[in-house]
Amino acid sequence: MTPLEWGMLLTLSGVWGGSFFFNEVAVRELPVLTVVVARVGLAALILVAVLWLKGEWLPRSGAVWAAFFGMGLLNNALPFSLIVAGQQHIASSVASILNASTPLFGVIFAHVLTDDERMTGGKLAGVVAGFIGVAVMIGFDALDSLGVNVAAQLMCVAAAISYAFAGIYGRRFKAMGITPVTTATGQVIASSIMLVPLMLVIDRPWTLAMPSLAAIGALIGVAAISTAFAYVLFFRILATAGATNLLLVTFLIPVSAILLGTLFLSETLQPKHIAGMALIGLGLAAIDGRPWRRVRALMQAREPA
Repeated sequence: MTPLEWGMLLTLSGVWGGSFFFNEVAVRELPVLTVVVARVGLAALILVAVLWLKGEWLPRSGAVWAAFFGMGLLNNALPFSLIVAGQQHIASSVASILNASTPLFGVIFAHVLTDDERMTGGKLAGVVAGFIGVAVMIGFDALDSLGVNVAAQLMCVAAAISYAFAGIYGRRFKAMGITPVTTATGQVIASSIMLVPLMLVIDRPWTLAMPSLAAIGALIGVAAISTAFAYVLFFRILATAGATNLLLVTFLIPVSAILLGTLFLSETLQPKHIAGMALIGLGLAAIDGRPWRRVRALMQAREPA
C-alpha cells in the first residue's frame, strides 16, 4: 500500500475504535437494535446530504441496488446482528479476538475468489502474527473462555466470515464505476431498510423513554464519524488497496481503542499492550513487504563483493 493508503487505514481504525466510546454511552439507555438502526439511518441521511452538496445522485440501476443490498447484508445487517447476539453471552475481549480472525478468512477467500490478491508466504505469516498480536494485547486469559458458550462464539466467527466476504464482494463497485461516497450511501440505506422492520418488532421504540442529550450525542457521533465518514474511507481503501489490505483494520481497531482509553479514560498502558502492538506492527510489515525488502537490500549491499 502507498503511504496515503496506510494513512487512511490508520484513520479508519481510529474512527472505528472510537465507536466503542459512542456505543458504550448509547446502549446504557437504548436497546441494541435501536442503536444500530440509528447508526446506519443517521449515517444514510448524512451521506445523502453529502451527495446532494456534491451535485451527485444515487444510481437507479436495479443491478447496482441489488449490489448495495448485498453489501449492506454482508457488511452491516448480518455481522452487526451476529456480534450483538454473541456478546450477550461472551466477554467483549473474546469477541474481539474472534473478530480479529477476519483477515485470516480474507486472505483465504481472496486467494480463492480473486485473480489479483493471491496468498503469499509473507501475507499468511503477517496475518498470523497480527492475530497473535491481538490475542497478546487483549490477554491470553481471555482464551480461557474459548469453548464456553460455543454457539455465541460461532456467531462472532460467522460475523468475521461475513466481513471477509464483504471485503471481496465490495470490489465490484469500482468495476461498476460507483464512487466511494455513493457506495457508502447506498450500503447504509440498504442496511437501514433491512434493519428497521426488525427494530420495530423487537425493540418497539415508541415505548422507550426519551434518551438523554449524552445518548443522543453518542448516536450522532457513531453515525457521523464512525459510520458515514468511516465507510467513505472503507470503500476508498477497498477500491485502491484491495480486500486483503483493507481487512487489516480489524487488527488496528483494538490498538486505537486501547490508546484512546489510555489518553482519555485514564486507563493504563500495560506491557502486554505494547507487546501486542509490536507483533501487529511486524505482521503489517510482513504483509506490506517493503520493510523486509529494504532490510535484505541493505544486507546484500554490506556483503563483500
